[in-house]
Amino acid sequence: MSGLFFLGAPGPRPTPSSALFPDTIHLMRHILLLSLLACGTAQLHAQAPVYAVTHIDLMPTGTATGLTLLKQFAATTLKREKDCTRFEVLQQDGRPNHFTIVAVWKTKAAFDAHDSAPYTKQFREKMQPLIGSPWDERLHQIIKP
Repeated sequence: MSGLFFLGAPGPRPTPSSALFPDTIHLMRHILLLSLLACGTAQLHAQAPVYAVTHIDLMPTGTATGLTLLKQFAATTLKREKDCTRFEVLQQDGRPNHFTIVAVWKTKAAFDAHDSAPYTKQFREKMQPLIGSPWDERLHQIIKP
């Protein structure tokens, strides 16, 4: 009993003397198509814009210095990073020491390059003594209707 046999494959069991197994070829075509679709979806997902939302809570005494650093960081990012399409610093109403950065990157790779850039690391080092709670940065992708 040699030959290929797929459980649940329609039709009679192929014999080893068959030159081509029609059911097997049909199944292989479906597997190839699904593989190509999966790769294409992953590639599109990798190229989708990335939304980085970062919440920064400063100690009240560090608000003025922190705001200056945030403004400088935003200006530097927009100037240096061609794949950053949006970089905004928001200040919470009624809580002036609470900030949120909303940044949009063309790709995850662009965000990763920014995240590991020396000027980003320097910014975080300068902000560290000013923060009152842990840095909260989360990546998002837009959901289209």
